Amino acid sequence: MLTFQQRLQRLQAEHDALINQPNNIDLRWNNGVFERYLHPVVTAAHTPLFWRYDFDERTNPYLMERLGVNAAFNTGAIELNGKILLMLRVEGVDRKSFFAVAESDSPVERFRFWDFPVLMPETDDPDTNVYDMRLTKHADGWIYGVFCTERKDPAAAPGDLSSAVAQAGLARTKDLVYWERLPDLKTASAQQRNVVLHPEFVDGKYAFYTRPQDSFIEAGRGGGIGWGLCADITRAEIAEETIIDERIYHTIKESKNGAGAVPIKTPMGWLHIAHGVRGTAAGLRYVLYAFLCDLHEPWKVVAKPGGYLLAPEFDERVGDVSNVVFCNGAVAREDGSLYIYYGSSDTRTHVAETSIDRMLDYVINTPPDGLRSYACVQQRIGLIRKNLNLGARSDIRGE
Repeated sequence: MLTFQQRLQRLQAEHDALINQPNNIDLRWNNGVFERYLHPVVTAAHTPLFWRYDFDERTNPYLMERLGVNAAFNTGAIELNGKILLMLRVEGVDRKSFFAVAESDSPVERFRFWDFPVLMPETDDPDTNVYDMRLTKHADGWIYGVFCTERKDPAAAPGDLSSAVAQAGLARTKDLVYWERLPDLKTASAQQRNVVLHPEFVDGKYAFYTRPQDSFIEAGRGGGIGWGLCADITRAEIAEETIIDERIYHTIKESKNGAGAVPIKTPMGWLHIAHGVRGTAAGLRYVLYAFLCDLHEPWKVVAKPGGYLLAPEFDERVGDVSNVVFCNGAVAREDGSLYIYYGSSDTRTHVAETSIDRMLDYVINTPPDGLRSYACVQQRIGLIRKNLNLGARSDIRGE
């Protein structure tokens, strides 16, 4: 058996090798819209060893993990002072999630966690769990964190330990270290998840993309991505929600859909990267999709490609909740590059690289969902005919 010091040295060497591992483009993937990378950018194993192990040989002679980490995923993302900062949902082996910042000079590799996780202040009604923070650099000068705050449902029947209530928690900061907790967002909906704060004022008010739900898991009678305004973010309340991107039968978003990353301002409009959910025989399947909203009226969708932008592939398919990808953070850089950070199967964090120009081409020129098999085949026949007329070869004619 290794001595305490031998085991500690091995742990440190393995951790350093993981952090410094180069990350290259995954050549197995090539759809022209974005590039995947071979390795996740952050995993549970990236968390500091001193978060998990007691290094005192007197109290931990076998160098056991005392506070294990299960997953690191669903990250907010921001560029600040020349660094890429990821606000990760870190989940302990006790199932509690918390927020922690990982930093890198590179958008695709060598992320290191800050020494301490975020100690998010509580409200008068303490959260049981917090997760999935979106980071918005707002025109008012603050950085806002909008996240899901979860509490046990007070109306649950005796013995029901799974019913929960989700709402949108709000906090603000200047540096991602010191946070001011604000009251949770109030709406007329029973529950709220996946709420995103728009980065600019709209008619002098704060604007939110919401996701009203009837229950903790099911969208119920409503659902879809909503839109609402509030005058005072320190007591944020939306009187009226309007659905701007609805759920649709037999599509990638028939069960649920919700806003993802903070919308990105482009010359052609506000670019959204959202998530859609459908039911399958194997359970719910989460994918990412994109759409574009009007630059001056950001509640109006002006372009909506059919189908998904990104779905689970390769090792992304397997994890605590398999067949899931989820995005709540993206970074657009001054050179026009765009990095989309996404969690896979509620376990780890990946990055996809593209550009604003490519994404605008994708959302504007990709056909919308035909909604019926016949219409979708017509779209495909149109593409086939165009390519054959351009000289594409075909040995068998079907028409």
